[in-house]
Amino acid sequence: MNELMSFWAQWLRPSAGLPTVQWALLLAVATVAGYLVQRHSGLPKVVGYSLVGTIVGLAGFEGAVWPLQGIGLFLVELAVAVVLFEAGGRIPLRWFRHNPMVLVQSIAESVLTYFSVYWVMLWFDVPAHAAGPLAIVALAASPAVLTRVVSDTRAAGPVTERAIVLATLSSLYALALGSAQAGLIQRPATSLLGQVYPVLVVLGVSVAVGALLSLLMRLALRVMSPTSENTAILLLALIAASTVVAAHMGGSAPLAALLGGMLLKQLHPRPWAWPRQMGTASSLLTMLMFVLVSTVAAQGEWNAPVATSVVALILVRLLAKAVGVGVGNVGSGASWRQAFWVGCAMTPMSAIALLVASQFVVASSTTGELIARIALPAILVMEMLGAVIATYAIYRAGESAKPWPPQAERGGNTGESSRES
Repeated sequence: MNELMSFWAQWLRPSAGLPTVQWALLLAVATVAGYLVQRHSGLPKVVGYSLVGTIVGLAGFEGAVWPLQGIGLFLVELAVAVVLFEAGGRIPLRWFRHNPMVLVQSIAESVLTYFSVYWVMLWFDVPAHAAGPLAIVALAASPAVLTRVVSDTRAAGPVTERAIVLATLSSLYALALGSAQAGLIQRPATSLLGQVYPVLVVLGVSVAVGALLSLLMRLALRVMSPTSENTAILLLALIAASTVVAAHMGGSAPLAALLGGMLLKQLHPRPWAWPRQMGTASSLLTMLMFVLVSTVAAQGEWNAPVATSVVALILVRLLAKAVGVGVGNVGSGASWRQAFWVGCAMTPMSAIALLVASQFVVASSTTGELIARIALPAILVMEMLGAVIATYAIYRAGESAKPWPPQAERGGNTGESSRES
């Protein structure tokens, strides 16, 4: 890959630079791959995006730098912020008053996931100062992957909605705890107040930026139509600005967007129209995010000892998510069958886990290397495998409006044969 890049650089002099050409071509290939994967297998497009990113990452593509920094970090944070803002807008806080067991489910699966992964990593001789951050990385489900799966399958129903809510809440915990833990790595605390203080700083800055974002959008909605494309452009611009401000002030940009979406839902409870207006711009950002995540994650260390720890983390995380959702299912209004499929739908990991892992690497290169060698392969595997599991769960729950394409094709052939006979 490096030799090919150097050959191109000798005769290709694009105005925007060679990396721009590389990424443009890479996104074009990813678009085709995502379309073909969905059309011929029925799997979501994100699987095709991740496959392309994995191939170029393993081939040595240098267009994605680890740990995330510069424009790459900003684009990932912006894409995650857009997804989490929309996801936060799907969480009415009054729902938790009427059905508090949903919040119990969220806390139960998150706590169980954290401690299960932490203890298993210690059992595999991972140092405690790396096992804790790995447990935080494993905590985060991926609303980005899940919402893409829902969009591609045109799913709707109680399993779909609850899985998105629980995945969003787990992201909130992971972002807050991850940012605070990264700060403690740089400045170890000697007291309880010192340990709590970084969490309060992250939450305080994120809440302030999120509140400002929601108030600005609420003021805009007083004079602008929610169905206008100008409103969607304004939203993207404000999210981009809040991403930069929150990161600069010591908060979490995705967390600020998530909280902003939740607050705006309380101020403007009517159904939102601008997610449809954002359309292609939002899709391009999320596709770029998936390709970038898989390209970076493929740069991790791959060997037998690491593979054992990665497989253990993945299996324990899958079991903990399912058991945690089941433990909190009593009185939540969902059947045990629905709770099982909700747990399965929460398995994907992607950009949020990568952002948290990147924070640890920036905070400490020594500890970060221990974390990244296990976290990166796990994120790569669960971005693709998690999307497949979530798709299967949605189909098995009966909430997809689209038939599984291979089944549809067999049904069509059977119908043709019966007509011929």
